[in-house]
Amino acid sequence: MHRSPTAEAEVAGELAALRPDLAARYAAELPGARAAVLTRLWRALTHEPLPWIERREAAGEGWVLRLRDGRRVHGPVPDPYATGAYVTAVRLDEVAYEDPARLMTDLAVPHGTDFARELGHSVASMALSRAGQPAGERAWPARDWEWEQRVVDGHPYHPGCRSRPGFSVAEQLAYAPEHRPVVELGLLPVPEEACLVTGDWPADLRDGGRVLVPVHPWQAAHVLKRPAGEPLAGHPLMSLRTLALPDGPHVKTALSARLTSSVRDISVGSVAAATALSVFAEELADDRLHFTRTLGAVTDGSPELAAVLRESPEVYAGAGERVVPVAALSGTGLAEEPGWATEFARLALTVGLRLLERGVALEAHGQNLLVVLSATGAPLRLVYRDLADIRVGPARLARHGISAEGLPARILTDEVTALRRKSFGSLVGGALAGVTGSAAALRAALESVVRDLPDTPDLAALTGEPLPVKALTLMRLSPGTPGDQWTRLPNPLV
Repeated sequence: MHRSPTAEAEVAGELAALRPDLAARYAAELPGARAAVLTRLWRALTHEPLPWIERREAAGEGWVLRLRDGRRVHGPVPDPYATGAYVTAVRLDEVAYEDPARLMTDLAVPHGTDFARELGHSVASMALSRAGQPAGERAWPARDWEWEQRVVDGHPYHPGCRSRPGFSVAEQLAYAPEHRPVVELGLLPVPEEACLVTGDWPADLRDGGRVLVPVHPWQAAHVLKRPAGEPLAGHPLMSLRTLALPDGPHVKTALSARLTSSVRDISVGSVAAATALSVFAEELADDRLHFTRTLGAVTDGSPELAAVLRESPEVYAGAGERVVPVAALSGTGLAEEPGWATEFARLALTVGLRLLERGVALEAHGQNLLVVLSATGAPLRLVYRDLADIRVGPARLARHGISAEGLPARILTDEVTALRRKSFGSLVGGALAGVTGSAAALRAALESVVRDLPDTPDLAALTGEPLPVKALTLMRLSPGTPGDQWTRLPNPLV
C-alpha cells in the first residue's frame, strides 16, 4: 500500500511537541481518515467530467476507469450519495492505494500536485479532529454553537473536507470548532469615513468616530500582520470564520485561507448588498421558513478586513425546540427513526420547490440550512442563513409581484438550468443526501414525498432528470476556470 507521509508526519511532529496526549489517538485515526477522504475522491473520479478519464464501466464486482493515457483505475461500485468511508483502497493498474494524496500524485494529471497536497492536509486534519473528540456519548447540546462543534469530518462529499493548509496544529486546536475552543477576536478600529457600513452597526462596536471591526486572530497574524485591539470572545461555528458571540449574534469574519474550496474573504459587494438581501429575504419568509437577519456589515474597502453581524438561528426556536444545522444531524439517530427522513424531506422539498417556483434558489446545503426540531425531535420548520450565494430569477419573481430591485446583479439570472442547479444541487444532493447517507436511503425518503407535491416543471425536472451537483474536484483541478462547475448524478428516483 502506498502512503504519503508528508502532511501526516508534519501534524504528528507538531502534536508530539504540543499535545503528546493526543499523539496515539491521532495515529489510530489516520487509516479511517484516509478511507473517508478516499471515498470522497472515488465519488469524484467515478462521476465528475474529468477530462483525463475516457470512460467508466462496470468490471466484475466493481468499476474500472479507463484513462486517456491507457492506464486503468479499479475500485468498488460507487454510491455517489454515500457518506462515511466505504472505499479503503483503489488500484491504479496493478498498484493498490489507500492514501488519496498518493493516488492523486501518481495519477500525474494537470494541477494534481497541488490538489494532492490538499488531500494530504484533509486526511491529517480529519485524523486530528477525530482524535480530539471526547469519549462516549454526548448529550444533545443546549446552544446552537454546540451543535456546530459536533461536525467533525466536514463536508460529506468534498475530498478536501478538512483541508486547512496554512493552519498549524496549534492554530487548528485554537480555532477549529470541533476542538471546542473559545476564540478571541480582535477589534480593529477604522475611521468611519474610511468604511462602508450597511445596516445598524452596534454602538458597542464603535469608538467615537471609529468603527471596531472584528478580526479573526489568524487573519490578524498572517494577513493583516498587526494586532487588532482588545478581544471579543466567541465560539467558532462549522465555517470556522463565523463565531457565536456571548450575547447571541453571530459574526462572520474575513479569513484569507483556503478552506475546502475557497478563500473565505468578504467582498465589498457582499457588504454593500447585505441589508438589501436581508430585507428581500424577510418578504419570502413564512410559517415554515425563517431567514436569519443581517444586523450590520462593514468593510474598509478590502475583502481582507470586513465583518458581517447576523442573528443567531436560536431566535427562531420556541419553548422546548432546538435549531440544528442539517450537517449536525448525523449521529443524532434521527434519520434512522421510522419516517423521520421522509418527514424532513417533505418539509425541505415543500419549502425549496415553493421558493424555486417564486424565483429563489437557495444554497441550502448542510451548513446554511438548519431545521427546527420539536422536543421529541420532529422536524417543524427550516431556518436559512447566509444569503450571499443564492440565485434569484427576476422574471419568476415578477409573476408573483415581487421586485428584484436593489439586489446585486451577480445573483440575478432567469436561466432555468442555473436556478435548478443551485436549488437541487444543494438541497437534495447536499442536505438531504448527507442526512440519509446512501442512494437507497435517499430514494426511500423522497419517493413517497414527491407523489404529494404540486406537479410543476421544476418537480418534473427533479424527479425525471439526473441530479445536478457541483463538480467539487473538477473545480479544484481547474484553477483557471472561475465560478462553479457541475456534474450530474444518477437520480435515485429514476
